[in-house]
Amino acid sequence: MSRTVSSWILSSARSSIILQGKGRWYSICIPNRNKNKWKLVFSKTCPYPAGSCKLDRTFSFPKAFRHTSTEEEHFSFQLSPAQINDILRAGELSHRTLDLNGKNTNSVLRFESNQLASNSPIEDRRSAATCLQTAGMMFGVFDGHAGAACAQAISERLLHYIAVSLLPRQSLEEIELAVEAMKPMRPILQWHRHPNDMEYQEIAPQYFENLRVYWQHLLDLDTELGFSLEEAMICAFKRLDSDISLEVQAPQENELMRNIALQVAFSGATACVAHIDGVHLHVANTGDCRAILGVREEDGTWSTLPLTRDHNAYDEFEIRRLKREHPRSEEKTLFVNDRLLGILMPSRAFGDVQLKWSKELQHSILENSCDVEALNIYQYVPPNYYTPPYLTAEPEVTYHKLRSKDKFLVIASDGLWEMLSNEKVVKLVAGHLAELNMQKSPLTFKKPINLGYMHNLLLQRKSKGLASLDQNIATHLIRHAIGSNEYGEVDPEKLAAMLTLPEDLARMYRDDITVTVVYFNSETIEDYYRNH
Repeated sequence: MSRTVSSWILSSARSSIILQGKGRWYSICIPNRNKNKWKLVFSKTCPYPAGSCKLDRTFSFPKAFRHTSTEEEHFSFQLSPAQINDILRAGELSHRTLDLNGKNTNSVLRFESNQLASNSPIEDRRSAATCLQTAGMMFGVFDGHAGAACAQAISERLLHYIAVSLLPRQSLEEIELAVEAMKPMRPILQWHRHPNDMEYQEIAPQYFENLRVYWQHLLDLDTELGFSLEEAMICAFKRLDSDISLEVQAPQENELMRNIALQVAFSGATACVAHIDGVHLHVANTGDCRAILGVREEDGTWSTLPLTRDHNAYDEFEIRRLKREHPRSEEKTLFVNDRLLGILMPSRAFGDVQLKWSKELQHSILENSCDVEALNIYQYVPPNYYTPPYLTAEPEVTYHKLRSKDKFLVIASDGLWEMLSNEKVVKLVAGHLAELNMQKSPLTFKKPINLGYMHNLLLQRKSKGLASLDQNIATHLIRHAIGSNEYGEVDPEKLAAMLTLPEDLARMYRDDITVTVVYFNSETIEDYYRNH
């Protein structure tokens, strides 16, 4: 790509209509409006009040690399390759599954994950955990909007709700007895976290108490059979969303905890969670995160198997669902400008009580709260708001029985899918796998061996780009998502430009991106079919 990249980005920014909010510039000339889930013209960036919880402890771009305003006189996109790698690799996470003997009998071979912020702070979250009292592993990607609070809460809580839903009655009784006697309880999950993945430490006791109320409810159901995995995932999603709504309505003396509950309920998040147990793969999706399988066919070619549907105005099933749930008189106002009520891109999400509660309840909660404006919470009732709720967190659950030709699962927020197609993602992962295998393959030598011959072999390998290959596949995907040119090749100048965009401009050109890639153990899957 030529040097016109920088000038094109700058000129498009300067020709935009710019509004000045309180302490921040916002453009209303947005090249791709679909990237903004909440249709806000401007937002105030007030600091959190004393005693409130800061939500920006997650990693973001090193400030030295990123501009803070499009008004700067000397605007430069220059980054060294090392600086680019530092930014791209800051959120890398990987884990290989091994048993106590150092062997892998799990159908999950390993997973690799990464995140790249556009918003400041990043509004995406991710989770990964191994179930300790039941079988399986879980992976989640959560795409927040109108702030990071809701995505943060569900990234901490949703996997626990699913795990509890799967526990047999005896295990639930043992946990309840232990808590009642104030004794240590056996852990339910083993988390796999990045060092910068934050937690709401201050509100964790309340979250635990509400989880306890949930498992007490499960015990009250008085059923020995328990839930199927699909039922467990649906029940967990719906119960957590209900708890988020109830927590903000409950009387709360602690101002910090009340502020967090308000921010969680009045922001929102979409979610995609995969549960993998042997050959059994279940994916629960609410909103527009996406999960796909990479499949290697017998002839060596690669194909894509989508496991989710994007829940938005472009999906005919969602349009028909919402029309069934609301009066015929509202058919023309349910989706305006391809947004739910003209406001929200996804048609399913956690939180977002503005699209679930009655006008009266919203007014009552906000009227009795402290300085909600300082928390970036504004009461706005859209036109044609007659029969709430318009939004649901109920997921769509897909089941797939893994085959030996199913090689990997990709779960990502829509920031990736806006840049790369399903097919392109599978092609990139497959190509990365092939290059890694080539990198690991031993060098073949011709005899006699001399120093010059060895040097030439190493130069050949370096010329193929193997020396600078991203080890983490999620990083490789993000690099291509924001840096690819029209030929599908990474353009260093475009990549640098996209990474150094000012905070007030970055969101116009790319969204937060979160990617988790799960590799399957083909040998374990083949063993299953040999034994069944």
